Amino acid sequence: MTQMVDKINEVVEKALKGEIQLHEIDEFLEANAAMVARRIVIEKITGAKLPSIGSTIIDYAEVKNRNAENVIGAAQVPLGVIGPLKVNGDYAKGDFYVPLATTEGALIASVNRGAKAASLSGGVKVKILFDGMTRAPVFKLKSIDDVVDFLNWVNKNFDKIKEVAESTTSHGKLNKIEPFVLGNTVWLRFVYETGDAMGMNMATIATEKVCEYIEKEFGKADCLAVSGNVCSDKKQSIVNSLHGRGKTVVAEALIKDEIIKKVLKSDKELIHEVNLRKNWLGGARAGTFFQFNAHFANIIAAIFLATGQDMAQVVESSMGYTWTEVREEGLYISITLTSLEVGTVGGGTRLPTQREALSIMGVAGSGNPPGSNAKKFAEIIAATVLSGELNLLAALANKELGKAHLKLGRAAKV
Repeated sequence: MTQMVDKINEVVEKALKGEIQLHEIDEFLEANAAMVARRIVIEKITGAKLPSIGSTIIDYAEVKNRNAENVIGAAQVPLGVIGPLKVNGDYAKGDFYVPLATTEGALIASVNRGAKAASLSGGVKVKILFDGMTRAPVFKLKSIDDVVDFLNWVNKNFDKIKEVAESTTSHGKLNKIEPFVLGNTVWLRFVYETGDAMGMNMATIATEKVCEYIEKEFGKADCLAVSGNVCSDKKQSIVNSLHGRGKTVVAEALIKDEIIKKVLKSDKELIHEVNLRKNWLGGARAGTFFQFNAHFANIIAAIFLATGQDMAQVVESSMGYTWTEVREEGLYISITLTSLEVGTVGGGTRLPTQREALSIMGVAGSGNPPGSNAKKFAEIIAATVLSGELNLLAALANKELGKAHLKLGRAAKV
């Protein structure tokens, strides 16, 4: 132990003198000792004390070269659960407790009340309409004649392209190629089935291999970038809204009149009008295209953070629509997530607390058959999003939003 402390101090001094860079510390120390040394360097340079950042159960040896670089510890976010939430999906069937990691007071309580109302009304029905991860390289050709030849060649050689793509993965399957053309520029939007993985890396590696094959065999197409933005990753886009990316999921529930009165303390006609005038008219006036909802991002971000999903993909995963109808027996509500990108293996899902959070819902790791866990997870997320939308619309209709945040989002009145 004394030798290790001396070694850490020696490396810290070298880093402070500029003899080695922070990332080079990994070359001198075992992974977790390197994490400690980097943290000490940052403390000495900045004057900040970082005991909480250093208090982590993460084994940096497991994170190194997989999840993060230049690690000095970990960030901790409060994690709560909502539930039980009754889900009537094709993969998620029964009552679930859903973990949400957030620093926003009132969010968990809000979603929980919506879940209670939906569950007491019979639960949330969920369907997955599309499942496919995409990557769209951009190609430059000399003329539109070459563009037509290229598109014909791709169509003719799809089976060989599929073989090349699938040679890079044991789980990924190339389902189709969607071409997009602008002048002499062509995007090929490859759509993959990726099992229980979110699949972004899988799709990228497979597509890079295909691009090499295309440039060699076709000759007249120059691949400028494996990602040409038509994928479209970590951005709001019409193509994702219309064609889907990840999973397109629809959830619906019929909230009974007595539940609206007893649990939500509200009125179905008023909730419906708030949805139309806030989400749809307000969204249209503000230009929130393909984002006609109250707060999908709140729930998506909290679940993503809890379960180790790619946080930047909250951008497209939270795109979607909330629809309501006043019916004789109550309020019909549905939500549509056009491009929900989630996985239960790979990436951050392998970290200890994230894996535990997934296990709460029974979706940690690979499913049997492959892909079933990710689909089950997507159905649970959609049902949770619906719960959050339902309660926020009711809270707005009841004029209680500010009161809830004052009570649960602040320690005291200010």
